[in-house]
Amino acid sequence: MPPWDINQKTAFIKSTARNLNFEYCGISKAEFLTEDAERLKKWLKKQYHGKMTYMANHFDKRVDPTALVDDAKSVISLLYNYYPEELLPEEDNFKISRYAYGEDYHFVIKDKLKEFLANIQENMPEAQGRVFVDSAPVLERQWAARSGLGWIGKNTMLINREGGSFLFIAEIIINIALTYDHPIGDFCGTCTRCIDACPTGALKPYEMDASKCISYLTIELKENIPPEFNGKLNNWIFGCDICQEVCPWNRFAKSHHEPLFKPAEKLKDLNKKDWINLSERTFKDLFKKSAIKRTKYNGLKRNINFNIK
Repeated sequence: MPPWDINQKTAFIKSTARNLNFEYCGISKAEFLTEDAERLKKWLKKQYHGKMTYMANHFDKRVDPTALVDDAKSVISLLYNYYPEELLPEEDNFKISRYAYGEDYHFVIKDKLKEFLANIQENMPEAQGRVFVDSAPVLERQWAARSGLGWIGKNTMLINREGGSFLFIAEIIINIALTYDHPIGDFCGTCTRCIDACPTGALKPYEMDASKCISYLTIELKENIPPEFNGKLNNWIFGCDICQEVCPWNRFAKSHHEPLFKPAEKLKDLNKKDWINLSERTFKDLFKKSAIKRTKYNGLKRNINFNIK
């Protein structure tokens, strides 16, 4: 059998993505992100990263995939749906971001990516690469946009015309040249619903002050939540989906088909009183495989108490 040409390699990768239940796959040339590097410098200079000091680390790797993978030629961007079939009860309740309903996506998707890369290497022995899912200094939204999987909206989320924004982004960076996709342009138009709906004023068009974002305040911030946010968390205790909930493009979001992302029955049964009385033992039992364990027990209790001040 003769070696595959560039189109056959690309077709194999896209069919493998479908077989592993990634809803969308796009490919872009691995190269230095000149414009995004300047944008990131300005964002960091404004201190919009708050206490997330790691955002200022490994700058070269964030903007240059060849600093992550030797002789990198292609960035394969993948989207995996997490939009739930049903929402957790919100009446007399606190709220957690939809992405945290089930098992931690880092592990679920990382396993798929490892299988994906193994399939590539089995059919292209010369392939060398690394897999990433929100776990390394990779500008994932920028790569997905360059790969034609959507555009970065005014809420700074990647928005896909067919599936909305409730989509995890993952990448495989490899040393194989492939057929590249192209950006699709911006379809936010004059809409400002996300900006208008943000209760903390974290959003400007196409720019977020992460230090004001409810997701940052309830997950990334390890200190006490600043008092100026009293009454503004709107019952969110882990993450926030407001800017996605109001986005018109999410009317196209369809329910995911990943059993591991379904919420446990015990989680569906919790109400506000249960959250307030949550014990550390129950926290460890209920969230042992969940992204929510990132906050640790004391962090989650801090978020709950801040919402009931």
